Amino acid sequence: MNPPPSEPHAVPRQFIYHLLPQADWDRARATGVYAPAGLAAEGFIHCSTIAQLAGVAERYFAGRADVVILRIDPARLSAPVRYEPSEPGQLFPHLYGTLELEAVAESRRLDFDSEDRALLPAQWQPAPGAGRPRAASGALARKDDHGSSPAMD
Repeated sequence: MNPPPSEPHAVPRQFIYHLLPQADWDRARATGVYAPAGLAAEGFIHCSTIAQLAGVAERYFAGRADVVILRIDPARLSAPVRYEPSEPGQLFPHLYGTLELEAVAESRRLDFDSEDRALLPAQWQPAPGAGRPRAASGALARKDDHGSSPAMD
């Protein structure tokens, strides 16, 4: 399996996902665009593939009742998406620009079970045996890459 594209303007052929507090999503819907503080600080918005989503949700949002999942269609984005190393051996999608709301195919509240496991919509579950995008061996990762703030951006 080949890793997703990593060129500056490559657009993957799968949905990508972003987690954010409900208040931030409400603000974005009121203004028509989502540009979190992390975009100005880091230059991109942290996203995940479906195979990475539950792990990111559990790591950074467990126990919260105010989290929204955005299902983003990369083909509708004007800003580039790059898959870059983050956690050891994994490539995460980073959106290098604001998120136009037209690119959000769906938004849903994120729920957790009693053991703080993320409950993702059944139709969003990764296919059995689906691998996570992998970085080349030896790639370095920043420990806080997907936790730069409590809101993931």
